[in-house]
Amino acid sequence: MIGGDPDFDPEASEEREIGREMVDKSTGLGSVTAHLYRGEISRVTTWRDRLDQTTNWAVTVMAAILVYAFSSDGTSHVILLIGMLVMSVFLGIEARRYQSYDVWRSRVRLLQENLFANALDPSAGVELSRWRAELSEDYRNPTIKMPYSEALGRRLRRVYLPLLTVMLVSWLFRIGAYYPGQTWWQAASIAWVPGSVVLGGVLLGYGLAVGIAYWPRNRQAKGEVEETDYGEWKES
Repeated sequence: MIGGDPDFDPEASEEREIGREMVDKSTGLGSVTAHLYRGEISRVTTWRDRLDQTTNWAVTVMAAILVYAFSSDGTSHVILLIGMLVMSVFLGIEARRYQSYDVWRSRVRLLQENLFANALDPSAGVELSRWRAELSEDYRNPTIKMPYSEALGRRLRRVYLPLLTVMLVSWLFRIGAYYPGQTWWQAASIAWVPGSVVLGGVLLGYGLAVGIAYWPRNRQAKGEVEETDYGEWKES
């Protein structure tokens, strides 16, 4: 039973295809849905802006660190390692925000796929027969739908893996070109920590980031657009 109405059956054809009814005649539900959709779009936009702000700060901090690291020969290469740690902190923050963003985006996609698409072309039916029940339950009990590991992987592939790659290449160049007469192991050392340990830790961390980014997993995000191997775009 949904909404206290014992006669409501979300799988009935007349209930699934309310998009047709909204186009054929004006209904109170249509007016409410329009305001609901506008509100959900506003929330999606807000969380999208928060994601962009985190990315902008990450790029700005990275640029400042790179400029400082190569401003003089006496600057320690440690500043670049600190930059990698800062990028990791921004990644963690953005992954959390991406999970919240996905909550609102999934609702918007549910409405687009099953309500508005059906209103435009009723002959195609709906993508999810119980979409109204699913949306109703989501409003009653909002939950995070995307695992944190998937959010990390997506933000790494889209933004942070390229940034970390730039930082890694810059660090390797710094210890290789700015310490004449020293081997890589000597140049990479930090105080009492041997260079081999530092280099191994950095490469291990980068390898972990690559593994998280490309580890095969079942995709939970709804409405993501992905590029296929043939250069075409599809929604997953």
